[in-house]
Amino acid sequence: QVQLVESGGGLVQAGASLRLSCAASGRSSRNYAMAWFRQAPGKEREFVAAISWNGGTSIYADSVKGRFTISRDNAKNTQYLQMNSLKPEDTAVYYCAAGVVHGSYDYWGQGTQVTVSS
Repeated sequence: QVQLVESGGGLVQAGASLRLSCAASGRSSRNYAMAWFRQAPGKEREFVAAISWNGGTSIYADSVKGRFTISRDNAKNTQYLQMNSLKPEDTAVYYCAAGVVHGSYDYWGQGTQVTVSS
């Protein structure tokens, strides 16, 4: 089992920055691909960004490319999502996920709320 705990959400104005963290615990968590998803009110959960187990490869949704950066520190069993130039449409609950391969995520955090005011 892998346990994931997100932190770092909050209420900010448009144009501001936030950094989300996801602390992982459990067996072999550092060997997992990790990702961020988000779900806005009334919408389906959507992919935001993902990173390979060693941090060598990362991919982004078009909507956040150039503004968000995903990273991980395996020594700390933590992944991050640096969010810059935030927009009101980024408002959502952000979820951390982990899985053996990208696209197949077996473990999820409880989510952290990000609200961007205009």
